[in-house]
Amino acid sequence: MKYIPDNTSFFHSQSAHCESGVAANLLSHGGLHFSEAMAFGIGGGLFFGYLPFIRLNGMPLVTYRSAAGKILKRLGRIPGVEIEQKRYRHRQRAMAELDELLARGVPVGLQTGVFWLPYFPTALRFHFNAHNLVVYGKEDGDYLISDPVFPGPVRCAADDLARARFASGALAPRGKMYYLRRVPAELDRGPHILQGIDSVCRTMLGTGFPLIGIQGMRLLAGRMERWPKKLGEQGAALHLGHVVRMQEEIGTGGGGFRFMYAAYLQESAEEMGDGFLRNCSATLTEAGDSWRHFAVMAARVCKDRPRPGDTYAAMAEQIRRCALLEENVFKQLRQWLKQ
Repeated sequence: MKYIPDNTSFFHSQSAHCESGVAANLLSHGGLHFSEAMAFGIGGGLFFGYLPFIRLNGMPLVTYRSAAGKILKRLGRIPGVEIEQKRYRHRQRAMAELDELLARGVPVGLQTGVFWLPYFPTALRFHFNAHNLVVYGKEDGDYLISDPVFPGPVRCAADDLARARFASGALAPRGKMYYLRRVPAELDRGPHILQGIDSVCRTMLGTGFPLIGIQGMRLLAGRMERWPKKLGEQGAALHLGHVVRMQEEIGTGGGGFRFMYAAYLQESAEEMGDGFLRNCSATLTEAGDSWRHFAVMAARVCKDRPRPGDTYAAMAEQIRRCALLEENVFKQLRQWLKQ
């Protein structure tokens, strides 16, 4: 059995992050070209949250991007874009409806659990249930998959894909699938670029919730400074290692998301003919570099190979530097939006 109609080939493009990559690939396949950076930016993907009341493996959640699904949800609000989304109770029905769409030549986005996808190297398979991919065909019982974090298409057995679609635990996918029903023939990106920037400015600068945005960064820095005294050296190292894993191993990482948003501002500068956005892009790239500098320092401490000056106070100060850079960028962007 082979579901790949000759007139519906799907172009695979590798990306830095699964949700923005899938969104860009689906929209581009539908005839509305989107880069990953543009999908991430218009989708309001940039974020920061330090949420001690949400635990991940016993540690406070630290997140550098918006909640899973938000990018797709915002892109689906663009006039003329219609994204159908479904969840299921039963595997058999979920897989049958996937097959029906593939038989019609419709590429389908899925939310899955990484741990159950056998094409992931063993060292990279962990329990994360919000990984997005596109299934574009079926051949000899295997599904043909465009997983945006891989350089080329991959294959997955039906039983494995069904298990990944119904993985249990936090963010359980419950068989979630989504696909494009229609897109506009043409799109003026300007208003959507402005809306995407406004959304991130409001989140990063002033939610009134001290765990979110720039305030959240500074709160994390203050807590980090006190970890050695409050938690002991071992407890402090465990918390620090968790922050670095969330930054550099889950999704695109803190610095990577900043680089992607900088690329969005750069592309938006070309789209709108505004050099101011190009300057903001450069500053946000500097913020990304600053996050990466923190991660390298933290990694040395976690591996018990610190250099002179690698202290919790120094790492906290580095996060404050990141916060200041991002605060300056988003304050400038907010002022620019008012003009």
